[in-house]
Formats: sequence, C-alpha cells, structure tokens
Amino acid sequence: IPPEGLYAGEIVIGDGGFVFALEKRGYVKAGPWTPEATVEHPEAGASIVGVNCHFDPDISLETVKLMKEGLQAAKVKAHLMSQPLAFHTPDCGKQGFIDLPEFPFGLEPRIVTRWDIQKYARKAYDLGIRYIGGCCGFEPYHIRAIAEELAPERGFLPEASEKHGSWGDSLSMHTKPWVRARARKEYWENLKPASGRPYCPSMSKPDGWGVTKGARELMQQREATSEQQLKELFQKQKF
Repeated sequence: IPPEGLYAGEIVIGDGGFVFALEKRGYVKAGPWTPEATVEHPEAGASIVGVNCHFDPDISLETVKLMKEGLQAAKVKAHLMSQPLAFHTPDCGKQGFIDLPEFPFGLEPRIVTRWDIQKYARKAYDLGIRYIGGCCGFEPYHIRAIAEELAPERGFLPEASEKHGSWGDSLSMHTKPWVRARARKEYWENLKPASGRPYCPSMSKPDGWGVTKGARELMQQREATSEQQLKELFQKQKF
C-alpha cells in the first residue's frame, strides 16, 4: 500500500510484524491474529494464510502449524505460505529480529546454511505448505536449496543445480581426503557449524527499552529525524 494510503484512512490488510509495527507507530489498528481472522471471517475469501519475515524458519513453521490447526478445527480451507528470515533468531522478542542488537547491519553471523534451508523446505512441505520461500537474508543458493530438496515432488532440478553437486558430492574429487569424506548427505545434515567468533555470545539480549504502545519513541514522523532527537536516542543506547 502506498504511504499516502496510510494517511487517507484506507483499509490495510496484512499479516505479521509489519502490521504490528504500523500499529505501534499509530498508523493503523491491527486486527485479530491471522488464524482467528480467517476462521471468524471466512467470507473475506483469503486464499493463502501464512507468515512472512521477522522470524527464522523454525519459529515460522511452528506458527504456520498453529494456523493450520486453527483452520482445520474450524473446517476452513486455505493454502499455506511460509517466507521466513534466513537468520537464526531463537533469542528474539515478540517483534522479531528488529529488536536484536545486530539488526540490521550485523546479522551475517546468524545466516542459515543451505542445508538448514533444505531441512526447512522438507518440513514445510510435510506440514502441507505449498508456497515455500524466504524473506530477508535469503540468497540465490538458499532458493536453489528449496528447489533441490523438493525436486522429487516437482519432477526436475533447477537449472542452477548444474553449478554444483547435490549434498556436496562434488567434493569427491577434492585433493584432501578429509574433504572428500564430506561428499555425503549425512555429513552436512548432522554438521553443527561453529561461528569462529570466540569472544561473541551465542545469544543476544533483544532491545526494547521498556517502551509500550503509544510511547513517543514509537511514533513515526514524516520529516527527517533531527540531530537533537538522535542525540537523545544515543544517550539511551547501552552496550
């Protein structure tokens, strides 16, 4: 929806953290949680129900699972969708990754591997999700991993699969024997990758500053943030 629509009083229909963020800024009033809205208002004709952004694949799939259970209990039919982040966010708060201190320019250490995404694609498909994708952080190799994992169901591999071997089997020609030993699905499926950052914690403490709905800091303004406003925020920032 264009920005001017928010000020014109147009109805906004959406899902997930974006609507909640707009509500906190005073632009819109968010409606019921998606499963409740779908069940209570089937006449709205929602064809797809799902989640997008703000949380990692595991959290997103758990959420879609709850949505599916709500739909089944109410005997309402809808296609399921999932487009999570490509970042691990087990430590985030209710607003998702935007409250993590690494957001938005220090999230790279949290990036999921292509193998994580293959597992995600399989879990999503088994859950009954057929609109399987990704949001912030997803790279082309992540999307390729989805297509490769679901190749048996789709009947073909993506064109980009020609560039590498499935589950690392192209490593079978590597000069080092210990690397050749990694040319198998079992190795990559069970790998617990290290971060290589000995002085960094494995989890972060989400920011929040104790602000609640209606707090001045949450209100978005049309004009650019002033130097004085920035100074006030810098003084509140804790490291």
